[in-house]
Amino acid sequence: MKKIKFLPFLLLIILSSCSSITVYSDFDNKVDFSPYKTYAFHQAGIDKVQISQLDKNRIIYAIDAELTKKGMTKSENPDLLINFFTKERERVDVTQYSYGWGYGWGYGWNPYLWGGRPYVSTSTEGTLYIDLIDAKKKELIWQGEGVGYLTQNRSKKEVQINEFVSKILMQYPPVTK
Repeated sequence: MKKIKFLPFLLLIILSSCSSITVYSDFDNKVDFSPYKTYAFHQAGIDKVQISQLDKNRIIYAIDAELTKKGMTKSENPDLLINFFTKERERVDVTQYSYGWGYGWGYGWNPYLWGGRPYVSTSTEGTLYIDLIDAKKKELIWQGEGVGYLTQNRSKKEVQINEFVSKILMQYPPVTK
């Protein structure tokens, strides 16, 4: 009976450790982040992003939700301006599989036994950058970056964007020593 109770916990740990998004952040060490309580989106910068308007809206909604969780509010006279941009690249992976024993000797001669059979797969790797800009000074004070594989499946896309934004903004405000 103990094994049955332990199995869902183990599955949860395995699934949570298989995150395919890697996040980074950078910030200005001289900035005190505690006074920043309000934000607005930098529309001129967001308009330049070359993704669909639907995906822009998904990112905006996700950022809005995460900053609200942190106690920040949207304002006409903001402390921070939020901008984001994206990059993507096609990734090609080639894997060589070998069959048989030794140097191609085995079940008889086969052209794939000597060097194996190559397996080629492609995927799209995307990067989302979120910039936080001091609204008064017009200076970048924090930047978060998330890198992961993209999906074209609409139902998974929203979940994926929320995960990207959530993991990136987990690093804001930065912990300074």
